Amino acid sequence: MQKVKFLSPREAADLIADGDVITVSSSSGLNCPDATLAGIGQRFAETSSPRDLTTVHPIAAGDMYGMPGIDHLARPGLLRRVVAGSYPSGPSSVEPPKIWQMIVDEQVHAYNFPSGVLFQLHRAAAAHQPGILTDVGTGTFIDPRQQGGRMNETTPADFVSVSEAGGKEWLYFSCLVPNVAIVRATTADEYGNLTFEEEGSPLGALDLAYAAHNNGGLVIAQVKRVASGGSLDPQKVRIPGILVDAVVVDENQMQATATAYDPTISGQLRRPAGELDPIEFSLEKIIARRAATELHDGDTVNLGFGVSALVPHVLNEEGHGSEVSWVLEQGAVGGIPLLDFAFGCSQNPDAIMQSADQFTLLQGGGFDRTLLSFLQIDATGNVNVHYLPGRRHVTAGVGGFADITAHAPEIVFVGSFTAGRREIELTGSGVDIRSDGAHTKLVNEVTQITFNGQQALARGQKVKYVTERCVLELRPEGLTVTEVAPGVDLQRDVLDRSDFELLVDPDVQVMDANLFALGPITLDLTPRGRHPRLQAASTAEPVAAR
Repeated sequence: MQKVKFLSPREAADLIADGDVITVSSSSGLNCPDATLAGIGQRFAETSSPRDLTTVHPIAAGDMYGMPGIDHLARPGLLRRVVAGSYPSGPSSVEPPKIWQMIVDEQVHAYNFPSGVLFQLHRAAAAHQPGILTDVGTGTFIDPRQQGGRMNETTPADFVSVSEAGGKEWLYFSCLVPNVAIVRATTADEYGNLTFEEEGSPLGALDLAYAAHNNGGLVIAQVKRVASGGSLDPQKVRIPGILVDAVVVDENQMQATATAYDPTISGQLRRPAGELDPIEFSLEKIIARRAATELHDGDTVNLGFGVSALVPHVLNEEGHGSEVSWVLEQGAVGGIPLLDFAFGCSQNPDAIMQSADQFTLLQGGGFDRTLLSFLQIDATGNVNVHYLPGRRHVTAGVGGFADITAHAPEIVFVGSFTAGRREIELTGSGVDIRSDGAHTKLVNEVTQITFNGQQALARGQKVKYVTERCVLELRPEGLTVTEVAPGVDLQRDVLDRSDFELLVDPDVQVMDANLFALGPITLDLTPRGRHPRLQAASTAEPVAAR
């Protein structure tokens, strides 16, 4: 077996040719091959080469908190086109990432497609298939009859079209074949075999490597350390050396942004759940508490970034931390999903899957419900979560949102009712809205559609929207208020703060006052029903002994 070539980041950059299509495995700061990307940026600064690159990122590469990622490449002349599931995001109080500046300034062609779809496209490219058919993204901004996933005016309509097969309408995504795959692992041996023992997830590294290798391209792996040839446990090798052409060693690579190494993230240690700090008492915690009451003991639940990420911590505080299995698009199954810099990882996971495999579960609706954020909601139940005019750099894009919502049996959107400076006091038994945000999030028409409410109703999905002042439900007759928080004036604080007419359930309820108190809420998760066949088996007559 031939030994792999070990290179510095700058030497690896010399392998990149003008016009290359480069696919990068990363999820913000998680598993990001930052040093290798920096080497490409360094080469361009020195030589003005390589030029006119296309980069593909199933999930964002880098963030605004110390892991530049794609920003190493965000230079006019170097980057011509980018196709990504998500982009670096952060607060509007800091300078936006360079890639966002290029997109806004029309300096790069930019597409935002669902993360799961992008992973599928790598598998298709590896198998020399022309593309994939999917219903993920139909009726949303990804649909070519709307924006087609394009992020600025310069970007041409490409990659996605409408097709019919089997009497059904689909979106057809054509493959973008990579010349180079840049992945990251923990350890490489002398033959290029890769293990991921300290990573929070392998993400889709194997599929990206297959896509490049099977089409005559290069695979560059960044690792933390090197082992002698043949010394790695073959059961732990996630990418075999036959796929890897070059290895970059970065002894200082971080496990995730601001996280040098936490063994509970990579499953090498289980820490007592009681060591997690309690969540600060706030309006966001109230929303998370109400969302938690939608869950059942035994549920499998997906959740996204934002307020929804607080829900597992609410359950943990209430002594129910192990009763729900959380599934994150990055690959973690079980455990307690972490917050802030480490979002996408879980403490004490039961399993860590490849993202590509996790999306098979999520796209197929093989889970009970999902908890997700929103920026805008309109009269038909549509949700915008990816596009905020005038502040586009603070949104990450669609990510796995469209993959997850396509067939999720139940969807609970969580967030505040209004945006802007507010003065809302928690009274211990409810809320007192002294001054409200300047902007309502319930608008006549969302700026762009990330989730199509009418399509969800047609598919039989159950959809709720949980805020600090009320709970709404999507019904065929319209968006309906089903609960109101204690202390909230239904007319003044809810109905008058919506740009469109809300319906009110005749039996509208008052939200449980315990949700607004400092102490425990005595959360009681009713057991989830077993599979119908198991229920039938439990009531059947026992088989007589022979």
